[in-house]
Amino acid sequence: MVKLDFAALVSQHSTWAPDCRAESEATLPRDPTRVPENFRGRWTDTATCHNNQWGTLIVLAPWVTSVRGQVAKTGDAGMQQCNLNGQSRNGKLSWILRSFLNSSSRNIQPHAHPAATNAMHHTRAAQLTCILFLYAHTAWADSAPLVSTNGQTAAVPSWYIQSTSKTGSNDLASVSKFEGADTKLWHRVDRPFCTLVGCFINAGVYNDTELFFSENLKQVDESQFDVPWLYRAQFSLEPSQGTHFHLITHGITSRADIYVNGNQVADKSLQAGSYAGQQYDITKLASEQNALVVRVYPTAYNIDLAVGWADWHNAPADHGTGVWRPVEIKQTGPVVLGPLRVVTQLGTPIDSSPADVTLKSTARNLENAPVTVTVSAVVSPATNGGQTLSWEERVTLAPLSTMEISVSLTVESPAIWWPKQWGDQFLYSATLRVSVDGAASDSAGAQFGFRTVSSRRNSFGDIVFSVNGHPFQVLGGGYAPDLYLRFDPAKLRREMQYLIDLGLNTIRLEGKNEHPELYDLADRMGVMIMPGWECCDKWEAWSHNPLKDNYGPTPVWNDDDYVIANASIRHELSMMQTHPSVLGFLLGSDFWPDPKATAIYMDALEAVNWQTPIIISASSRGTDAASGLGPSGMRMEGPYDWVPPSYWWDNNDSLYGSAAGFGSELSAGGGTPDLPSLEKFLSQPDLEDLWKQPDKNLGSHMGSEASSFRNRSLFNRGLWRRYGAPTSLEDYVQKAQMADYEVTRAQFEAYASMWSNPNRPATGMIYWMLTGALPKLHWNLWDYYMRPSGNYFGAKQGGQMEHVAYDYARKSIWLINRSIDRSGQRRVDVQIIDGTGNTLHGDAVDVTTAPNSSKDILSLSSVMGRHVDKDIVFLKLVLFDGDGVLSRNVYWLPPKTSDVLDWDRSNWRHTPVSEFSDLTSLGSLPTATISAKVSLQGDGTERTAVVILENQSTVPALFIALSLVDDDGREVLPLTWSDNYVTLWPRESLTLTAKPLQGASGIPAAVRIWGRNVEQRKENISEDSSARMNAKSSKAFVLGIFAAVLVTLVLHTAMV
Repeated sequence: MVKLDFAALVSQHSTWAPDCRAESEATLPRDPTRVPENFRGRWTDTATCHNNQWGTLIVLAPWVTSVRGQVAKTGDAGMQQCNLNGQSRNGKLSWILRSFLNSSSRNIQPHAHPAATNAMHHTRAAQLTCILFLYAHTAWADSAPLVSTNGQTAAVPSWYIQSTSKTGSNDLASVSKFEGADTKLWHRVDRPFCTLVGCFINAGVYNDTELFFSENLKQVDESQFDVPWLYRAQFSLEPSQGTHFHLITHGITSRADIYVNGNQVADKSLQAGSYAGQQYDITKLASEQNALVVRVYPTAYNIDLAVGWADWHNAPADHGTGVWRPVEIKQTGPVVLGPLRVVTQLGTPIDSSPADVTLKSTARNLENAPVTVTVSAVVSPATNGGQTLSWEERVTLAPLSTMEISVSLTVESPAIWWPKQWGDQFLYSATLRVSVDGAASDSAGAQFGFRTVSSRRNSFGDIVFSVNGHPFQVLGGGYAPDLYLRFDPAKLRREMQYLIDLGLNTIRLEGKNEHPELYDLADRMGVMIMPGWECCDKWEAWSHNPLKDNYGPTPVWNDDDYVIANASIRHELSMMQTHPSVLGFLLGSDFWPDPKATAIYMDALEAVNWQTPIIISASSRGTDAASGLGPSGMRMEGPYDWVPPSYWWDNNDSLYGSAAGFGSELSAGGGTPDLPSLEKFLSQPDLEDLWKQPDKNLGSHMGSEASSFRNRSLFNRGLWRRYGAPTSLEDYVQKAQMADYEVTRAQFEAYASMWSNPNRPATGMIYWMLTGALPKLHWNLWDYYMRPSGNYFGAKQGGQMEHVAYDYARKSIWLINRSIDRSGQRRVDVQIIDGTGNTLHGDAVDVTTAPNSSKDILSLSSVMGRHVDKDIVFLKLVLFDGDGVLSRNVYWLPPKTSDVLDWDRSNWRHTPVSEFSDLTSLGSLPTATISAKVSLQGDGTERTAVVILENQSTVPALFIALSLVDDDGREVLPLTWSDNYVTLWPRESLTLTAKPLQGASGIPAAVRIWGRNVEQRKENISEDSSARMNAKSSKAFVLGIFAAVLVTLVLHTAMV
């Protein structure tokens, strides 16, 4: 890997950048003793300079587009941003440009991998683009107003933050005046969506690589957050007659005072609640030069309606305090619009009938005189060609009055929005505008989709969702944002790509409702979202909740809490209402809200024209009869910790473990990160404890200290008893991946198989969880570093569109079809071999599949019974259609023994095991020899590694894991594999593909391979494919330089 050390260019000129720190997530040592000396500080991606003259420059890709003070665009190497803040000067930029041209050639290694040279060209082009952009754009950006036209909204781009214990004055009337504060010793935050600790990380005070390492989180001084903190910003406006300005908040935790230009706009009783967005008219306070100060108060989860974490992990030191969503300034004329709501009504059949769409908003006259406005509406396709509709009408608003605007239109041939697995994601744009005397006053817009979502409770009382008239089995996962609420849309996109790659269709948000961009991404990518409120803190402090004090004394709601809850739900629903990806809204999580809160929530849902299901809670504990909602139809009975695979297949639906009904949060708790990830956040003693002390509490990387999830004791007990005591760290991690794989696969396969179970269908399941808010040792389908491992590929196996699965309880085979349009003849091949490769059974079954269904097609009970003398057997199931293989699935099973669950001792956490399967013979399998051929196909963002594996032995090759690595042996992440952790039959060949996602680190150079009975090796990518990539590098570099010059010329012309 070769990159230009741009940070070094900046820091060399320390007279004007005295406090530049070079940071790179890929190179900072987690444990300095384990990093080779010649590697430390070798290159950097980011230069962060903390003074008043220079902002932040991040360069990762060659193509740029300008957006007021920022450039952001997707390119071959990923997403890049150039953020310009402060008072940079063209003379300094000229020096940077000269330094860049003088030094760039010296940074190319003469014997670099051809793909790395290609990346070097891209990086140099990207950096030169940013430099030229800054050179041309600086003077323009320094003086531009934050907003300048009616209807325009812009976020405050950066903050200075400081503790009130250090500001020397708490006179906010003075501090909030323009140039009214000396901020030299304050912390500059240029990526302003974060809690206090997150802002410190952005400002370079903390480093999250170091914070998350071992027990370093405990070293953060929590007492510094016992006092209020100030967020301060300055910005320009252009006040004029008839122009109005509004300050809009979207998320401040948890209470704040707000001052503008020396005047108080709101106090902590009004600006209260993490989700309680507010809009304040600051027209009379606005001037050409403005200052804004937000004083945030310490947060207490048992007192404030905040963003809490329950037992997920220890609470962050700042308790989430801070401005974690944008604070915006909006400019309007005399009439301002509220958020746009979109109501759709589809005909039957939905894909060939006209559809009605109604646009709704409130228009508010800000003047003390009547105003006549022209209201116009436009609806047009956003992602496909089609009909554009428009409407216009004049109305008069009385002085200081509010009017409801409602415009209904008909789309004759609507393009339908579907979840990803079922179809395309067609979106439409809707816009309402109001103008006065031909001049724009305000506008409100949104994207929406034509789709229907409904729910019902079946005869078993379980909720069943339907999307566009088709029963929709929810297979999803619980979402965790960043611990410090640092929102990263690029990472979120990659996480949704992982979700889709797994075959999942839904994300549940237990609180943690994130930013509008989450819903935008879900709309575009076809992922359903199930938002709602969180458990286990002030949000569920009801008198009927016997667990409300589990995490400390928590008083029941008072009158102020209901007011905050009302503001909170109205803000959040307005953010969500137009999005076709929203599956429904959960009014509670573990407990249902009390009658007063339920009435507030229901009134808010009606006010925003909510159209998707409303569910009283995510559990079956109770309901509010007056609401008319009835029981939730969801189960919240766990488990949350380790259980064996057979747990999920139990055929008694009254027991905890059965795949029946709708499980709103459940899993076997695993998710062991692979060794490269473990070494990023655990010290050497931590790593030793991981396998030598199986019952030890593991601190910051497990559940909270007050929870039941402080250690891996249950997981390890099953591992020791089933796979045998580990002999080394590597042995432990490998066995853990196998254990995670088999139990996670079983959970997803059981729910998919029981979708059509007439005794009690499995209508949905939310896996707990997708990933962690910080590096964790449980509740991961992929880890914090986006490294997929055993859990991931077990879920991927179980989440296939068409699939065959083995039922551990019934010893039978299930045929699964999760599509809505696939049917016809299929063939299932069944093969069983022993550990030495001897064939024990072979069969082929012809079956017919139907859409959106599952069925039991073949019993293997007698077959398995004939081989009870075997310690271990391997079962391979392959599903074919006329075009080839649809699914390939391999199990390792012990005919002699089985896991016996002690159901009488079941609880919400887990079900104990009284007898364990014996899988220890897997450790003594004969060694298998495999060959591998690796090549690259495609170019740019479409590069795909193709691996042809062949087992050259007469014995099975068990659990072969593959990692795509760069020249330095670092994994290329994030990426998706067609399959991984595979088991090969004797003499079997299998082709696998790996596709790096946009923004992936590193250039593929080799594949690292290991298996349970396969020696570790590394196979280089064939020279032919590398040469093809290198042949494109010169052209890419020239095009990058051309783009840089073109952008510069355009900007220069615009300024002139």
